[in-house]
Amino acid sequence: MNIAWIAGIIILVVLVAMLLAGVPIAIALAVSSICAILPILEFEPAVLTGAQRIFSGISVFNLIAIPFFILAGNIMNKGGIAIRLINFAKLFTGRIPGALAHTNVVANMLFGAISGSGTAAASAMGSIIGPVEEEEGYDRDFSAAVNIATAPTGLLIPPSNVMITYALVSGGTSIAALFMAGYIPGIMWGLSCMIVVYLIAKKKGYKSTRRFSGKEKLNIAFQAIPCLLMIVIVIGGIIGGIFTATEGAVVAVVYSLVLSLFFYRSISWRDLPQIFKDSAEMTGIIIFLIGVSSIMSWVMAFTGLPGAISDAMLSISNNRYVILIIINILLLIVGTFMDMTPACLIFTPIFLPICQQIGMNSVHFGIMMIFNLCIGTITPPVGTTLFVGVKVGKTKIENVIRPLLCYFAAIFFVLLLVTYIPALSMWLPGLLGYV
Repeated sequence: MNIAWIAGIIILVVLVAMLLAGVPIAIALAVSSICAILPILEFEPAVLTGAQRIFSGISVFNLIAIPFFILAGNIMNKGGIAIRLINFAKLFTGRIPGALAHTNVVANMLFGAISGSGTAAASAMGSIIGPVEEEEGYDRDFSAAVNIATAPTGLLIPPSNVMITYALVSGGTSIAALFMAGYIPGIMWGLSCMIVVYLIAKKKGYKSTRRFSGKEKLNIAFQAIPCLLMIVIVIGGIIGGIFTATEGAVVAVVYSLVLSLFFYRSISWRDLPQIFKDSAEMTGIIIFLIGVSSIMSWVMAFTGLPGAISDAMLSISNNRYVILIIINILLLIVGTFMDMTPACLIFTPIFLPICQQIGMNSVHFGIMMIFNLCIGTITPPVGTTLFVGVKVGKTKIENVIRPLLCYFAAIFFVLLLVTYIPALSMWLPGLLGYV
């Protein structure tokens, strides 16, 4: 057995043992990586090199975008935009069967894209639209399942922090290209769920009786457009070359502050210290994870582990369709047990070289990987969005799993399309000259 496989076994055993023992993922990553390199290096140089890798891993200018996007998302989350986006979504769903559930889907796509958080979307939308659905006779488990199944769409529709993380760990994939690549897959996820909603709602007889007058429609649009303009300004500025993704994150913070403090007046200056504190805590967790993952990336490169895994997988089959389905299955399994950021940091250096060997673009792989890991956020045992959606939906996990199965089938179908039809991810970035 060569050193690459020895290192891989050590990482796997130590990492799993520490996670089962309840050790934080960042600490488990660092310790398992150091243990894996000890058969080659002595303890002192291994630890010193690991410490250097942490600092070199976070000394990247593009990382500044993450805390600013987190801060902008937290400001907008507390800025009263949820109800405005729900009302705006109602304008598009009209009186079709299950109109309120369709509203939930569209609002999740909009709010998730603005906040960059699936759990925030599930919490905000579920707590507001859930009681309204119940009043109109919607089954509580059905409403919760719709909310849970569509909350992660905002992680694919930019701006998205996990895309920035992937861009860094993949060796400099264009953030702008990733942002553009996420639109079609994210919208397809939402639309596939809307088809399921329509079929179930028609069968159960869920109909909407609410109609808006022309004056109400204008007022709703007027209230919602400033929220939506943040996406237009930030993404449009990045695409147009007016500013970088990092500068765009700062623009998002300034815009969200002005909007929430002076236009909607939904937060006050007194709320800002707590918002800053929450954003700093979340940023600290993510940045530390990125830092310690640099140790693992170094250990993998030093021992040749990605190459060994690549050779092993290619020895099973050199058929790209078979390899991609294996990687998808592995990522789906990983996503059920691990949060998106650490999973992205750990498995990108392993699977990206394999996919590149079979001719897959790093942008396409990034969207496929993020899509898989998004599914993990709504599956047990550690699906954070699932738990939040169940809580705000006032139901139980065992009650929503069965209604969720139809949505999972639709989402898995879209995942296969995204995996095997590169144009779904690559057309927009190619059209704009990013790939």
